[in-house]
Amino acid sequence: MFSQALTARTGSIAHHLETVFLFAQNDIRTTLIPVTIFALSAAPRYDPIHAWHAPLWIWFHLLQFNLANQIQDPEEDRKNKPSRPIPAGRISIDSAADMRWVMIPVCLMLSLRYGTQALLASTVFAVFNIWYNELHADKMGLSKNVLTAIIYGCAEVGGTTAVGSYNSRINKVGALAVALSSTVFATTLHAQDFKDEEGDRLTWRRTLPTIFPNAARLSMMVSIPLWSFVLSHVWKLDALSTATFVAYGAYVGTRFVMYDTVGADKQSCKFYSVSQNITWEHTEVKLTMDSYQLWFTLSHLLPGYWCFFYSV
Repeated sequence: MFSQALTARTGSIAHHLETVFLFAQNDIRTTLIPVTIFALSAAPRYDPIHAWHAPLWIWFHLLQFNLANQIQDPEEDRKNKPSRPIPAGRISIDSAADMRWVMIPVCLMLSLRYGTQALLASTVFAVFNIWYNELHADKMGLSKNVLTAIIYGCAEVGGTTAVGSYNSRINKVGALAVALSSTVFATTLHAQDFKDEEGDRLTWRRTLPTIFPNAARLSMMVSIPLWSFVLSHVWKLDALSTATFVAYGAYVGTRFVMYDTVGADKQSCKFYSVSQNITWEHTEVKLTMDSYQLWFTLSHLLPGYWCFFYSV
């Protein structure tokens, strides 16, 4: 009887952990991995033993964001993303909503562990999270890009400060890196919207690809190689690395104009950001990384390049 009860309890815990994981699964490649890389690259100094604090802080805030986002329109998810926890019947909307509001104080208390700058980042994150989701700013293409970039910048600040000792603060280099990264994200974020354009049109969501389909694609062809050059110049890459990064950015940007099917847009998005396949089997997560180049993730390494070669 005891062994059966223990097995049942273990299975229940595994089920709940899987549900929590599924809420933020899709943001592992677009946020958790790039921002963790950024935090480790932009931190002025840190103890390697503390490196895991960055993904911990980022993950908790990702969960807060995704809970808020996925309780807004579960009917749309039932059509377009049925594997998400709510449409899959793993958790009710009410329970997810309770978790969503509980995560705010949880994230704030976690941030207290790292000091005032992390706490400020968590507070701003929570405010703009409400604006984005509960106030439906995500329904408009421009506000979606800007607010997402601000939220993303908060994640970078929080992750970077979490790497250091208590009350660690980002320096001027880190602040510049956050500003550049947020601006890059705001002007290229719609790379992730092309693959969902058809579904967004059906649900009247006004993303940039649905409002300005041709201009949005052309903007990718211009902005990605242009940002590749600007970032290379700011972070003082050598000539060969600059040429390679710009050439790859041109390839990624041109793909969005040359190939406009849903399948091609998914591939282009993979070249833009990190690509992976994730499956969950009971208590084991199997994570495999595809061998794509990663433009957005590579851009997050550049502050680390500058710190290594030029920082005193």
